[in-house]
Amino acid sequence: MHIELTEMLRCPESHPEEFLVLSTGEMSGRMVRYGVVGCPVCRREYEVVEGVVHFEGRETGEGGPGDSDTPRPPSPVPPPEVYQALLDLGGPGGYVILLGTAARRAVSLAGLMGGIHFVGINAPPGVEELPVLSLLTTGAVLPLRQGMARGVVVGAELVGPAWLAEATRVLLRGRRLVVERETVEVADVRALASGDGLWVGEKT
Repeated sequence: MHIELTEMLRCPESHPEEFLVLSTGEMSGRMVRYGVVGCPVCRREYEVVEGVVHFEGRETGEGGPGDSDTPRPPSPVPPPEVYQALLDLGGPGGYVILLGTAARRAVSLAGLMGGIHFVGINAPPGVEELPVLSLLTTGAVLPLRQGMARGVVVGAELVGPAWLAEATRVLLRGRRLVVERETVEVADVRALASGDGLWVGEKT
């Protein structure tokens, strides 16, 4: 996890957002390899192991990953230039959130979108932490502060009401939500286009 991402994290427990406290055990450049992230409100602690911050637990893990529509066969993945155009960031800086299998797009997107830091949530096996990619695991609540992301991409296996609501919560107003499914309905997001296995909308 990139050390500066600490300022954008929140405890997934149901209490008001508060800045979390990071205790580092091992660093590699600006990336935290081992350590503990603590919540000053509820006193819960979350481990950083091999660069991945583990927010899932007994209270938060139940019902999260399973909150998706009926699984569908994987669709062909559009080229990264399509994601770049749909996200329409317009310049470097800030964070883009990649949920589930969408985290596999980080390397190709980073090659096109310099200066953006990507955050993979519940990434599939084989996706590893990189200087441009922080990895978090979680249950039903994204451990990110409200309105911190310049863009969010939701993998097809996480297209469900709770995940889409959380994706919208962390997205800045006026920014793009890209879903790897052509037909979805998302509250507080204005649909812009759909096709080629993707849907894109703008947070209102």
